[in-house]
Amino acid sequence: MSAIAIRNPNRRGRTRHEAAAVAAPVNPGMVGGQYHPLSQSEMVRIHELVLRLLADLGLSQITPSLEARAVTAGCWVDDAGRLRFPRALVDDVIARTRRKFILHGIDPAHDIEIGGKRVHTGTGGAAPTIMDFHSGKYRESTLADLYDIARLVDRMDNIHWYHRSVVARDTNTILDLDINTTYACLSGTTKSIAVSYTDSTSVRAVIPMLDAVAGGEGKFRERPFCTAVCCHVVPPMRFATESCDALEAAVEAGMPILLVAAGQAGATAPAALAGAVAQACAEVLAGLVLCNIIDPNCRGIFATWPFVSDLRTGAMSGGSGEQALLSAACAQMAGFYDLPNSVPAGMTDSKLPDMQAGGEKGYTISLAAHAGASMIHECAGMQGSLMGTSFESYVLDNDLIGAILRTVKGIEVSEDTLNFDTISDVVLGEGHYLGHPQTFARMKSDFLYPGIADRRSISAWEEAGARDARAVARDKVQAILAEHFPRHIPEQLDRQLRDNFNIILPRARMSAGNGTW
Repeated sequence: MSAIAIRNPNRRGRTRHEAAAVAAPVNPGMVGGQYHPLSQSEMVRIHELVLRLLADLGLSQITPSLEARAVTAGCWVDDAGRLRFPRALVDDVIARTRRKFILHGIDPAHDIEIGGKRVHTGTGGAAPTIMDFHSGKYRESTLADLYDIARLVDRMDNIHWYHRSVVARDTNTILDLDINTTYACLSGTTKSIAVSYTDSTSVRAVIPMLDAVAGGEGKFRERPFCTAVCCHVVPPMRFATESCDALEAAVEAGMPILLVAAGQAGATAPAALAGAVAQACAEVLAGLVLCNIIDPNCRGIFATWPFVSDLRTGAMSGGSGEQALLSAACAQMAGFYDLPNSVPAGMTDSKLPDMQAGGEKGYTISLAAHAGASMIHECAGMQGSLMGTSFESYVLDNDLIGAILRTVKGIEVSEDTLNFDTISDVVLGEGHYLGHPQTFARMKSDFLYPGIADRRSISAWEEAGARDARAVARDKVQAILAEHFPRHIPEQLDRQLRDNFNIILPRARMSAGNGTW
């Protein structure tokens, strides 16, 4: 066979490359689950302890309303006032609960399917402080910060939802906090949002706002784009009364529910990591049973969030190797149950977006993603063991998460990627793949190019000013926040919301040229 014939562009291998549709190298919902910190027999042993904890120990401090529902469904309250869950009921709920559902964006373009080990990444947390962009000093976080972070996240492709990540310290009451947090999140992004509601009053108060943005009364229920984050338990093994009231109200309103159990290993959860996983699973399953009793079609998210303590000091260690293992094991247990789930990762203990932060975020998020977590919360923007955040971290983390998701996608093995003709063409032809049609096609579908990380030569980098990644990220933050002011909520509707709710964020602060950036 001649070299000319081998290089003929009409060869089968060439036309396939040219005709194939180009897919993005990274997309929301790529399937993980290849990493297994636990064996099958170990998961079974954990599950057996989970069932025993629920049946033989139960949880205390159940609210009267939920107690009545639970007892009707087959639970019982023992002499110590602890709600016990029969094994048959727990097994039944696990078997019949929703395996997947759409987590809606405010804009349908941001809808994502949760479940089936499809991996998604987003924000989370409740940081009381933020690193001021101009001074570089930590200060109390505000409602304006919450809105600005939402605008920034709105432009980050690898951050798939916005769960409020800071607490607006400039609000005076819980109701004002929850209403204004919901408003700032809704106004700053068209992605799905999540808000931590601590009582039923707040849940009922925001439903008219959510309906208004959705298009009218009852419209939010049709496409619920706001998740209620409910820490329904106070570990170890007792219910949080006010949060349970919020949970009940949120399920009745049709909101997706993030059922969070956040014990701290060595403090409010066992120091033994397997025990911490089991306790978290039991606590979340208790909430899931209650949600299914209220509404068998509820969108419950199995959010096992056990955290790690540095046992020398008692301080949280969100960036530790043990935290990476805990979150990955929890994701694997959720896969064992085949439940839509969430785990925390990326919660660096570093106070700066530095090498420590990059390393801790990298291995904690990677293990959770490869273990098949449906949703990885708190993996963007968080610093100081969840006590702080910084604007540039969201941009840097977006870059990092993209690379991690590329590893989740893995290597395609197909007739095209193992094509004899492609290699033969090059070996017997030009001797390199630079101009080959497969290279052109694959450079778009197989390779992800960072927006911040620098791949230039040292000399080119020096000639361009020798700037580090944080400096480049700061430029991007300023560029986005100076110009990007989403307008998916029309001005007339915004005026109506301000007439009906005590909105604290000034409208003037929500336009370009306000002097902030």
